[in-house]
Amino acid sequence: MASAKTDHPLERMVFFSDAVFAIAITLLVIDIHPPHLARHASDYEHWAALGALWPSLFGYLISFLVIGAFWMGHHRAFAIATRYDPRVLRWNMAMLMVIAFMPFITSYYSSNITARVPILVYCLAMLLAALLNRKVNYTATGPTMVSPDASAEDIAYIRRRSNSVLLGAAAAVALSLVLPEAGQAGLISIPVWRRLLTSLDKRRAAKAGA
Repeated sequence: MASAKTDHPLERMVFFSDAVFAIAITLLVIDIHPPHLARHASDYEHWAALGALWPSLFGYLISFLVIGAFWMGHHRAFAIATRYDPRVLRWNMAMLMVIAFMPFITSYYSSNITARVPILVYCLAMLLAALLNRKVNYTATGPTMVSPDASAEDIAYIRRRSNSVLLGAAAAVALSLVLPEAGQAGLISIPVWRRLLTSLDKRRAAKAGA
């Protein structure tokens, strides 16, 4: 964490961003409606009704994790930023616009879970959010914003994380075009991309130190 004093406009932008993330992640549950059964419905009927909600529950879980991942990346980047650069504001707002749109596209996808267009729209939105997220995080960890106390390792980690999310979202889009039912599985590749990028960075550092 940076120890330098943070610019007030930067604090306000971060507080606003946290609020948008929190509202978007909360609204995901709005479209999961509890089943209404007859008063004397059997246990089996209740379990069956809950089982029928699996597309909505699955969409909720994935989107909760996705928004949470974007928030964690945003949190890490701005934890080491202490100076305000007005240029970051428009990119941050654009990213938040996509995040705020997530409850709608999650509901659309969950209601049409085997169709190509809904999953493609979902993954394209993730790709757009990842592109904007990368721009925001690179700006926040750049020379105009980053704290003088921030380490090179922290900056490199945040940027690798942004790039891995971008590559995972691109993989999800590509998979959606070929096999729509498995499109979101591309997002699971994010940790794999992160490890690969970490390995490449270590190799470059080893060569530079040789």
